Amino acid sequence: MSADRTTDDVPARSRPGEPAYLVFSDADETLIRCKSLLEFLDHYFAERHGTRGRRHAADVRARLTAATAAGMARDEANALYYRAWRGEPLAEIQRSGRRWYAARRAAGGFFVDATWAALRRHRAAGAELVLVSGSFAAVLDPLAEECGAAHVLCTRPAVADGVLTGEVVGEPMIGEGKRRAVRALLARRPHIDPADCHAYGDHVSDLPMLLEVGHPTVAGGSADLIERLRAARRVGPGVSGR
Repeated sequence: MSADRTTDDVPARSRPGEPAYLVFSDADETLIRCKSLLEFLDHYFAERHGTRGRRHAADVRARLTAATAAGMARDEANALYYRAWRGEPLAEIQRSGRRWYAARRAAGGFFVDATWAALRRHRAAGAELVLVSGSFAAVLDPLAEECGAAHVLCTRPAVADGVLTGEVVGEPMIGEGKRRAVRALLARRPHIDPADCHAYGDHVSDLPMLLEVGHPTVAGGSADLIERLRAARRVGPGVSGR
């Protein structure tokens, strides 16, 4: 299984104007170098609430660190994160998300170069890009626009009367949540063979997503994820890692 297909390896479109195959990519530390959830948490609350907001963000970070150190599962930690946003107006979050993205992007060193280049090659070969992330649309939408992703599969904060409730709609886009979302999208594209599709991830929580496609790539070269992927697929060194 190679990391990237060559032009000769691109499956022919089965219908005019439809993608040749799909490419699923995690965001944080796979496509971009940062942890967008935590960076945006700091940015938003400092920008909107000043000193009180900075204390709130620091407290949330501390609680997340303690919870994960105590063994909290990644999807539970994801849900805990979104509780910190209770009472915040969605429109302000969306505007702040675009300001964060523009500033972070301009600072340089934002993208994981190998993944960014691979996604550009896939698009040129006729693929449709899909971001799959536990982050949320406020920070992922600008990224999707820049990289040309057609879909954003992400955690969805619940909103009532334009304000975040602190809960999420459905399940966090972590682990098995990613698998189910990828399967659901592929089910709506029956002419596309999952064996022709690619996926990029950096963490063991991306394993369920990576197992849904024929061409998985481990961004960052996590030895643990590579070994788990090889064991799950019962393959040799063909699983690619970056």
